[in-house]
Amino acid sequence: MKVIYYCYGSAHSSVVAAAIHLGLLPSDRVPAAREIEALPYFDKTSSEEIGTCFFVGRDECDREVYVMGMGSNRQVVKRAILSILSIFGIDAGELALIDALPSAGLLVRVGGILSRRLGLIRAGRPLAIKGIQRNYRVFCDFVKKAKESLPSSQT
Repeated sequence: MKVIYYCYGSAHSSVVAAAIHLGLLPSDRVPAAREIEALPYFDKTSSEEIGTCFFVGRDECDREVYVMGMGSNRQVVKRAILSILSIFGIDAGELALIDALPSAGLLVRVGGILSRRLGLIRAGRPLAIKGIQRNYRVFCDFVKKAKESLPSSQT
């Protein structure tokens, strides 16, 4: 099974959710800014990379975990992915598409726009991190529910 956490640009919400899923970030405390900033892909993907899946790691059940940005048309992109799987006869049950954007609050979104879209990294990145820290329990609860909904092993 493959798990794809997606958000707008695969730079913040999906990266944090995947990191919690894989144990790269703790689930028992709010991580320090440096821990968040050190994550692979955190606040690094560009607009040109929207639509690209980035492998983050394998979880304890050997599921591959990815992050992906889907821009403002997340439902269209999701439908396209599922349609392509169907065309090629691939079981859609082998893929879990999980929208991480609802876990992000206003600060994460504003920080993301400033940093990634406008290139104001020094202003945007700290805002995004502060927003993640403020909503961290929401992220952890979200990932816990997402993991519980997944099959426990590959079939």
